[in-house]
Amino acid sequence: MATVAVVTAVVLLSEDRYVAPTPAPAVVGVDAGGAAAVLAELAQALSRGDAEASAALAPSGDAAAQDLLAALADNASRLRVGEVGLRFVDQVGVLGPGGTWTARADLTWVLRGQPAGPARTEVEVGLRQSGDRVEVTGFTGGRVPLWLRGPARVERAGDTLVVTAGQDPTPYTALATRALPQVRRVLPDLVGGLVVEVPGSSAELDAVLGVPEGTYRGVAAVTASVDGRTVGSAPVHVFVNPEELGRLRRTGAQVVMTHEAVHALTGAPTSRAPVWLVEGFADYVALRDVDLPLATTAAQVLEQVRREGAPNRLPGEAEFDVTAPHLGAAYEAAWLACRALVELAGEQALLDVYATASEGTDVETALRQQAGVDLETLTDRWRTLLLDAAEQA
Repeated sequence: MATVAVVTAVVLLSEDRYVAPTPAPAVVGVDAGGAAAVLAELAQALSRGDAEASAALAPSGDAAAQDLLAALADNASRLRVGEVGLRFVDQVGVLGPGGTWTARADLTWVLRGQPAGPARTEVEVGLRQSGDRVEVTGFTGGRVPLWLRGPARVERAGDTLVVTAGQDPTPYTALATRALPQVRRVLPDLVGGLVVEVPGSSAELDAVLGVPEGTYRGVAAVTASVDGRTVGSAPVHVFVNPEELGRLRRTGAQVVMTHEAVHALTGAPTSRAPVWLVEGFADYVALRDVDLPLATTAAQVLEQVRREGAPNRLPGEAEFDVTAPHLGAAYEAAWLACRALVELAGEQALLDVYATASEGTDVETALRQQAGVDLETLTDRWRTLLLDAAEQA
């Protein structure tokens, strides 16, 4: 026998009458067409920076979702986000209570006034199905960019753009605006500005970059494409870990920002040069005009040399892994390798080797062609520099 649900009208033995609550509209399955339509509407509202239109796509009784969607449109307006696309891909998981469900969507956007092409990533969007209407509650998963995570603050100064997860952007803007002229003193032909993103925490930094939580816990900043792609047209920004950068003194924080600015402006995420050259070159530019002794700027690697002697080879890729036990020493060693090259062949040779190797020429060939030295000669000079500095420090 089929199960039958029976609703009974009950009249209490009093003057008060019981009124059964109005049931929510029954939800049988997800409305993929409605989801695609509401995502397209949200994309249009974000492209226009229309907070009212964006908020109208949230559930009518959900003030938090309405405020969130309005804030995201305000973020888009202040950042000058344009050409937002949100294409429905499929459903994630199952239909939840009250008609809630999650959609996977292909997100694209551009920052107007920036030279890079559009960013593209996959995100998850919280939806609610209410009768024949599909509503948006927010972005719930995937590689969600900072400007779609919550209310943000935006500041522009010259060629710099800083966006934070609500923190005062001024200190970061100051670091970025000092970094650009430092980079251009060494690389005067570079064009373009600097975009800096500051999530609210180390954990949010990992989420923005789509990596496991804890990946960048001990890293002050990282330069990466905003969508994880490693193609030349992908927008590249500096992402700050506020917890780590906040522990540094002013000079240290400036070195970090200038280092990352070198990466961003030279397209380091797509460079084909060895990691020691990419990281050492960025530190060479960042530290070039810093008046500090080697005992301070190379303290970790010099201590290693005093304990174990000078290494026989330049640091490899594994030593630059963010989980490597002597990451700081690897960076210092790479910087000193670039200094050794400048001592051997001059600063212009370093610039030429970096550019040539970044384009794909193997480093041995780049050294011979652009600096007139081979890798063995450079390594010998670097080892001598390490040993002499370790003895004097």
